[in-house]
Amino acid sequence: MSKFSKLGLRRAAGACAITAAAAIGLASMGTGNAAAAPLANGSKVVTGLEGESITTSSTGNSQFSVARVANNGLGRTALLSGTFAAKGSDGVNGNLTIYVLAGCQIDVSGFSATTGGSLTVLPAPPSVTLTGGVSLPIAPGEAAIQAVSVSKSFKAGKAAAVQLADFEITFPNCGGYASARTIAKAWGGKGYDISDDDDTVTGSGTFLQSSLYGQPFFVS
Repeated sequence: MSKFSKLGLRRAAGACAITAAAAIGLASMGTGNAAAAPLANGSKVVTGLEGESITTSSTGNSQFSVARVANNGLGRTALLSGTFAAKGSDGVNGNLTIYVLAGCQIDVSGFSATTGGSLTVLPAPPSVTLTGGVSLPIAPGEAAIQAVSVSKSFKAGKAAAVQLADFEITFPNCGGYASARTIAKAWGGKGYDISDDDDTVTGSGTFLQSSLYGQPFFVS
């Protein structure tokens, strides 16, 4: 049985290249605002050499483009909702983090994701509601990836879930098309564990990593 041990994985996870293809199923109406546009559900399974697996899913996805009072075309805002989950097979532990991949066609001086609604880490009890916001500059014609949730751990045979409820995504100075999509990123393995002291990752067997892309949407 192979062993793996990597340093700094938790710090590097958000910056690493995301190469896995999206797995998108049939669309379903998301909860929340009745005017919200439904986005497709998704599901993906990755399997290791020794039969280990991680299943990642997204359900109840929707987005609602918010009209700006200024109505000058120089900004975009959307409210994003959905539930994202990851579960390992027997003996497989891991982590789940939700990201937003966003970009603007012409001019973006800054990107911010703020909790206009709420972001809840499931299951409950206990549940954790995150508040505050983050910002990330985006150059014209570029896209950027921003984490919108903390890392949520899951144990073998039990799912971890993160729920977005009217989570606000703002493009403050976007003069062209704006678009975004979610990424549910899960990684883990048998005996997977991260040391709180030095970020050393330990485990046995195959190390698994999965990126489930959500349906892209335009923000009007």
